[in-house]
Amino acid sequence: MERDDFVDAFYRFLFPKLTKAYLLRLGVLVVVTVGFFGVVCRPCVIDGASMRPTYPAHGFVFCWRPAFWFGRKPKRGQVVMARYAGRNVMLLKRVVALEGDTVEFQNGVLLVNGKEPEGAWAHATECDWNLPQRTVEPGNVYLIGDNRSMPIEDHIFGQMSVKRLEGVPTW
Repeated sequence: MERDDFVDAFYRFLFPKLTKAYLLRLGVLVVVTVGFFGVVCRPCVIDGASMRPTYPAHGFVFCWRPAFWFGRKPKRGQVVMARYAGRNVMLLKRVVALEGDTVEFQNGVLLVNGKEPEGAWAHATECDWNLPQRTVEPGNVYLIGDNRSMPIEDHIFGQMSVKRLEGVPTW
């Protein structure tokens, strides 16, 4: 390809003719993009250290919303994104207990139904929390961040309705 042909092709790429077919393709692309990133896979900013070391204190993830579509239920140990305030403020937390389970902390040890859960997430960080036993109500899950080395007063956690779960992070 000669230099003039390359420049001509580059110019046509940057400044295409505004034909009906081009405008239709552009319109379809805009609708699909807005639909995908607005409904199916929402971009989210991480701003807080409650899920360290699993997720950074500041970062970017996508919320995969189909994770709980069609009656799918969250699983114990799964990281979820839950609506906290309005439509745009979400919490990134881990499901530690399901409806009917009991949850408590004894000298920093998480106990679900009286036993320490399996998996590295159960004791990802050192902890000195004490919390009396409580039972998760029907239609709810119990959410906690992985960074339990921070004081219990600085941590947002607890029971949340399954209806508030928006999806799961993509990584």
